[in-house]
Amino acid sequence: MATGVFDLLHPGHLYFLREAKKLGDELWVVVARDTTARRFKHEPIMPEAARVQMVEGLKPVDRALLGHEGDIYAILDEIRPDVIAIGFDQIHDEDRIRAECARRGLATKVVRLPKFEGDLDGTRKIVRKVAEWLALQERLAEVEGSKAGPPAEVAAPRRRRGKA
Repeated sequence: MATGVFDLLHPGHLYFLREAKKLGDELWVVVARDTTARRFKHEPIMPEAARVQMVEGLKPVDRALLGHEGDIYAILDEIRPDVIAIGFDQIHDEDRIRAECARRGLATKVVRLPKFEGDLDGTRKIVRKVAEWLALQERLAEVEGSKAGPPAEVAAPRRRRGKA
């Protein structure tokens, strides 16, 4: 079992899920509820229904489901995992997870996975890069506008109609 917010999927998520899959026969992924994401990480960009749908479509994932509101450990009673994989940057305490499992009669192994090194390996990094790009586009529009009249809008690329 693996858990996370999985907001704006990136290579770090794929690495985490591939490594988690290696720890067992099936990989069940618990996607954090919007309320849980707000409490532990950040305001999610993608709504929980979209995040669980995206995670379920990933190759290493056998099943994805939303976590419970409130008690994040309640899902253990349903899944009863043999192994729980934790990402390197997740705030969860391994000893607390083991204690919650033991309280439920589970002898679950808890494994913290190593860090993935990559350029855009986190949601915040992606958001920052997009913000920088937008700021650059605005600045370019200002500069070009001062040379050629009113500022140009940052236009989205046009989509061609036709066969998909």
